[in-house]
Amino acid sequence: MTLDRSIIENCALQLLAAEQEVREVTKITDAHPQMDVASAYDIQECLRSMKQAAGVRIVGMKMGLTSRPKMQQMGVDTPIYGFLGDDNAVDDGAVVDTARLIHPKVEAEIAFVMRDELAGPDCDIAKVLAATDYVVPAIELIDSRYENFRFDLPSVIADNTSAARYVLGSRPTTVGGLDLETLGLVMEKNGQVVEVGAGAAVLGNPAEAVAMLVNMLAARGQVLPAGSVVLSGAITAAIAVVAGDNVLVRGDGIGTTSMRFV
Repeated sequence: MTLDRSIIENCALQLLAAEQEVREVTKITDAHPQMDVASAYDIQECLRSMKQAAGVRIVGMKMGLTSRPKMQQMGVDTPIYGFLGDDNAVDDGAVVDTARLIHPKVEAEIAFVMRDELAGPDCDIAKVLAATDYVVPAIELIDSRYENFRFDLPSVIADNTSAARYVLGSRPTTVGGLDLETLGLVMEKNGQVVEVGAGAAVLGNPAEAVAMLVNMLAARGQVLPAGSVVLSGAITAAIAVVAGDNVLVRGDGIGTTSMRFV
């Protein structure tokens, strides 16, 4: 059911305040059980507009629920997406303050940086690869604003798919000659390997996730702008982090990236 504009704005304000004040809130659908996916994206877009009005620059997009098991767990057949602001970005090797986060977790991903604009509704892997400037390994730090990291599909969409921080590798690699399906990533925490995976974990090919993003944006009258960063989805499970942890992701042939926590 479509929500009234006043409810959409109030939900966005609640989630923005939770992020800024570093506190948990109950999931949105507790108060609005009639909320559907379309209304959830309305809330996300309202949240985005509020951030932009405060000076945040949108630098890209992120995909979530890009593994078949996760989609089955949530009872959906399509991933979800969120936006990335320049307030989410940290430099390779940078220090992240856990006091500004609620319950942070990290995932290893392949990030695409787009040379050209992409528009749906008929985007496919070939078009994604043709429009890609380069790829790099990425660490996405997710931090749901909901109590105990528990949420349903509309609630997590409204919460911008738990977006918090991300870091990109500093060695851009063109996609020509890369086999994205078999490209491996290794995540280390404090020098120990904790997760491994390959690109095929993301919809069979991470470029498929980018194509799906473009087509989902088209359904809402939007495009993926040139220059966008796209986090294509988690290749590994999410790992909790605390102050003192060091996380590094190694990509097969595409370099490394890391972040430290204090």
